[in-house]
Amino acid sequence: MKKNTGQKVITRFAPSPTGHFHLGGVRSALYNYLFAKQNSGTYILRSEDTDRERSKKEYEGSFLELFKWLGLEHDLFFRQSERGEIYKKYIEKMISEGKAFISKEEAKEDKDGKPLRSEVIRFKNPNKKITFSDIVLGDITVDTTDLKDFVIARSVDEPLFHLTNVVDDFEMGVTHIIRGQEHVPNTPRQILIQEAIGAHRPLYAHMPLILGKDRAKMSKRDPEVIPALEYRDLGYLPEAIINFMALVGWNPGGEQEIFTLNELIEKFDLHKIQKGGGVFNSEKLDWINKEHMKLLSEEKRNLEIKNRLLNNPNISNKERINEKMFPIIFDHISKWSDIDEMVGAGELSFFFEVPQFDSSLLLWKGKITSENVKKHLEWVKNTLSSADESSFVDVEKVKSLIFHYATEMGRGEVLWPLRVALTGAEKSPDPFTLLYILGKGESIIRINNALKK
Repeated sequence: MKKNTGQKVITRFAPSPTGHFHLGGVRSALYNYLFAKQNSGTYILRSEDTDRERSKKEYEGSFLELFKWLGLEHDLFFRQSERGEIYKKYIEKMISEGKAFISKEEAKEDKDGKPLRSEVIRFKNPNKKITFSDIVLGDITVDTTDLKDFVIARSVDEPLFHLTNVVDDFEMGVTHIIRGQEHVPNTPRQILIQEAIGAHRPLYAHMPLILGKDRAKMSKRDPEVIPALEYRDLGYLPEAIINFMALVGWNPGGEQEIFTLNELIEKFDLHKIQKGGGVFNSEKLDWINKEHMKLLSEEKRNLEIKNRLLNNPNISNKERINEKMFPIIFDHISKWSDIDEMVGAGELSFFFEVPQFDSSLLLWKGKITSENVKKHLEWVKNTLSSADESSFVDVEKVKSLIFHYATEMGRGEVLWPLRVALTGAEKSPDPFTLLYILGKGESIIRINNALKK
């Protein structure tokens, strides 16, 4: 994208700490971050915490921790709760100039059923048409008459969203407002306030809604709608979250799908944000995450796997953890938490426990007799027993012990019962890899266990 050549670019992301922060907010923060960085501009993070009852420090702390993990470091940080005097100055000035007024309101009844009266501050609507240009959506015209005289504060000390939003953007010099399309209806009100206080009009870019795989708007019932930090706990890489969220509603063109943050800074283009909804596809996220996992060094991958195994409460035999199994585990996962499911009581639990299974599973497709199963397993056991430890240093050497016999006798008839004996499962890595990982002693124990059946 052609970089901004005029005034310094200043963007902002302004979450409210009134609930758990979700991944949709990550996309908003990311687009603002990318555009600021590619233009050598400033990225502001602003906590919109003026709702005294609902705003909580733990929610703010959560999104600050999230952005640090993702590497989306802000240049400046503000809390609206610390800027009350600034808003008060603007409210009082607007009232004195006749651009806002104190309005007597009929409120709810008190405990005795008597009507309460209260005051709010309303913006005096000039009732005119406004047209604003949106980088994504094009020109939008709105007749503001329908907005009436809308409320901008409960009192001079209690400003509301539209007022604080506009004042902060003005005071902080924000040049581009990049946010979700759900904010389009807010824009006319905010432009009216901008004009009333003499603020410049920023450029707008409203991002598409995030849709589920059924292309319906995502709701709190969707399984993907969880606190964003839980994706870290599930074992997703921050690079993958950034990569995936960048592509939910934006496409740089071309075949490339895996991007680093620096590559996104270089390639991001506001004009390529799509108008239609961006689909949140969890399978695509898993694929992108696995691609980023592959970019990690073998040492780092092995350390992550080892730590997951050591911290898994379902594994009682921690002494059986060895690096030989790590490549197999890595091949079977798309995020680190997959390990917890697969080795605790899942498809790779046989690494840590002698498998239990029904003897009928040993009879390959019903085409092999129990006598032949016994014969083949006895042969394999005796061959392993007579082999020295040098035959277990790699998979190919283990394979050379058995493969000729299996080929001569029928691979299915020999290797199927061997697989079952070692794993108790119909699907697993090939028997030669299993023998290599389990080692001579453990493999013989398991074959003996099968022979007893």
